[in-house]
Amino acid sequence: QVHLVQSGGGLVQAGGSLTLSCAASGRTSSTYAMGWFRQAPGKERDFVAAISWSGGNSNYADSVKGRFTISRDTAKNTVYLQMHNLKPEDTAVYYCAADDRPPSTWSLEGRHRYLEVWGQGTPVTVSS
Repeated sequence: QVHLVQSGGGLVQAGGSLTLSCAASGRTSSTYAMGWFRQAPGKERDFVAAISWSGGNSNYADSVKGRFTISRDTAKNTVYLQMHNLKPEDTAVYYCAADDRPPSTWSLEGRHRYLEVWGQGTPVTVSS
């Protein structure tokens, strides 16, 4: 079983930057990719970004492309999400996730319903 522990998040003004971290422990050898989803109150959980553990291939939602960067540190078993030029619509609880499918599949509609390994969630609030 893989366990994910998130850190970072908080309050930031529009146009600012914030970095989220997600550390994996336990059985990580079978994990193919890790990434991020976010969920605003009353909304569905939406895909943000994903990256393959071995090759570093990435996938981004159109809403964050060019503003967010996903990366990984294999030595620390940690994935990062660097967020720049934040907007009020980025406000949500951000969840880290791990899966055995490639990053290209993570943006498919309803993909979050089939993921079983999640972090605890980290709130991000962007003020106007």
